[in-house]
Amino acid sequence: MKQYLDLLQEIKDHGVHKDDRTGTGVTSIFGMQSRYNLADGFPLVTTKKTFLRIIIVELIWLIRGETNIKYLVDRNCHIWDEWPFQNYIDQNNLGKTFPKYSDEWLSEKKKFIEKIKNLPADDTFVVTWWDLGPVYGHQWRNFNGGHTHAYKTGNTDPKNRGVDQLKHVIETIKNNPTDRRIIVSAWNPTQKDDMLLPPCHAFFQFNVDTTNNVLNLQLYQRSADIFLGVPFNIASYATLLMMIAKITGLKAGTFVHTLWDAHIYDNHRDQVNEQLSRNPLPLPELKINKEIQSLEDIENLEWEDFELIGYQSHGVIKAPVAV
Repeated sequence: MKQYLDLLQEIKDHGVHKDDRTGTGVTSIFGMQSRYNLADGFPLVTTKKTFLRIIIVELIWLIRGETNIKYLVDRNCHIWDEWPFQNYIDQNNLGKTFPKYSDEWLSEKKKFIEKIKNLPADDTFVVTWWDLGPVYGHQWRNFNGGHTHAYKTGNTDPKNRGVDQLKHVIETIKNNPTDRRIIVSAWNPTQKDDMLLPPCHAFFQFNVDTTNNVLNLQLYQRSADIFLGVPFNIASYATLLMMIAKITGLKAGTFVHTLWDAHIYDNHRDQVNEQLSRNPLPLPELKINKEIQSLEDIENLEWEDFELIGYQSHGVIKAPVAV
């Protein structure tokens, strides 16, 4: 995937160094874009091993409109563990006992993950501490609706239903495909402060090529962790494009990735250099083997319903997550 490697190289060569929210420090460029035509293969990074299973598990979680990570943990997907755990540490004034990223912190986080695995989804501990607030999935499926963790806005009643944006865009693709307003927004200023992490993927928009019966998708991402996050983001939204194309009777076309602040964290520099030293390998193919005709069918997919064909990659490159 030369497009992705070009992003890394451009930021490394021409980025500006600055401080950031996490205190880690970044080298960044404002305003970047790359394009991935799915006809060329499924855009899964090959210059380091990228684990598609956890990407797809997270995507289905988002599509279901869920915000509690119990669903993810039960499926051995740990993308979001750090945020609710650190929130627990902060809210209970345990920062001195468990300094972030220390051996004690890591050990305690592991205990928490094991604890959530063994508790039911409606357990008070799970509901209280392992929910991210009205983040992505909530906004996709229930924009501005009530959420039990919307404390700051006071909109805590789940019966207060909002807008099912994903359902609306699917209906629009089918019935008014030339519309230029086929948009799903995860960015909601009225609920942003109730989220443990305001959405990095601010909004996405579909485009239908009615001449060739092709569906395209563009994501606007306000903050892009190029080394760790972006390979996941590319594969996730490419999969979303495939899903929506399949249930609307169209062919999956091009995923366009627009990045507002594209950055490399200071503690990812060595990993970036290692990745840039590797040559990209041929792209794989992704198949959805289960018949899907509706949004409800997508909600009920599991990783086992997908087939990744011909994926070759270089080895894993580990790097810390900036929380």
